[in-house]
Amino acid sequence: QVQLVESGGGLVQAGGSLRLSCALSGSIFSIYHMAWYPQAPGKQRELVAAITTGGVTNYVDSVKGRFTISRDNAKNTVYRQMDSLKPEDTAIYHCNAKRRNGYWGRGIQVTVSS
Repeated sequence: QVQLVESGGGLVQAGGSLRLSCALSGSIFSIYHMAWYPQAPGKQRELVAAITTGGVTNYVDSVKGRFTISRDNAKNTVYRQMDSLKPEDTAIYHCNAKRRNGYWGRGIQVTVSS
């Protein structure tokens, strides 16, 4: 059974940085496309950053230049480096692994204070 566990969230001031991690267990990490979906209060989850099995990355415009997604197949982990954080980045950040099926982590809170 595939399990995803996020870590690294917390409270940070605007302009600060955080690095989120998501560890996959129960399967072979390298075969999954990985992505991060923040869910802001009162909103649906939205895809903002993704990385393919081959390491190709994609970002929505609102995070380009501020957020970086990367993966370490040896550690079964995907990362999200977030710099220049803004209060509007406050959300629960969910990790997603996709191959034929999609799997979700429970999410981790990131709060950016102004």
